[in-house]
Amino acid sequence: MKKIITLGILAVVLTACNQEKKENATDVVKTEVATEAKKKEPTTPEETEIWEPKPKVVTLDEATGIPSDAIVLFDGLNFDQWISSVDSTSVKWNLNKDGSMTVNDRTGDIQTKQNFGNIQLHLEWRSYLESTGSNQNKSNSGVFFQNRYEVQILDNNDNDTYVNGQVGSVYKQSIPLAKASAPTGHWNTYDIIFHAPEFDSDGNKTKSATITVLHNGVLIQDHFMLEGTTEYIGWPKNDAHGKAPIKLQDHGDNSGVSFRNIWVREL
Repeated sequence: MKKIITLGILAVVLTACNQEKKENATDVVKTEVATEAKKKEPTTPEETEIWEPKPKVVTLDEATGIPSDAIVLFDGLNFDQWISSVDSTSVKWNLNKDGSMTVNDRTGDIQTKQNFGNIQLHLEWRSYLESTGSNQNKSNSGVFFQNRYEVQILDNNDNDTYVNGQVGSVYKQSIPLAKASAPTGHWNTYDIIFHAPEFDSDGNKTKSATITVLHNGVLIQDHFMLEGTTEYIGWPKNDAHGKAPIKLQDHGDNSGVSFRNIWVREL
């Protein structure tokens, strides 16, 4: 009798399993049909039109070309947006009558008072016409994102150096795609898109930082994925961090590098 009951239960279970398999198969077919329906070729232009959300309106200042949603970090009038990286005191660089600022040798790097994450940065820089340095000591400076990731500033006109440290390089990590330098003593423009790295709650990096650089309008870094911090000595580091300042470097070699017209858009 027990054997008959056991066989009966087994038959019911098998029947139920078969029914479940059929239902699952039916669900798969329904899903595939629904997906195919979504892929069906539109027959009217309206079917592929999207109306929302509308992008925000950004206008450009006719005189300066600065976007209306930009934060002006330096307009030639003062150092209000900056502090010394050495001790957070006032900036000791030189403010010039032409609306630029120049590195004051061995007074230290400067950085923004505000912290930033993902940004679009515009800055203009000029090498020192009278510089007699060579290799890494000819108008050397740099712009650092989040105080850790450097795009090199250097006068490489008739001045060779290691290519992963030349002008426009992501320092010690990425050789620029081209050298688009202005003549020595002339103004250069950097337009840079920086996306910050991401870390999980345990401090592990889950997404690398990326950087795109246009030098005088020429693409020289194309969405490069950073390995970590840009170290002078050693391999890149990936310690967890959040938003942090933008920093400009005093290389300490009488570089004479000048800056003007610096603004940033938060992305």
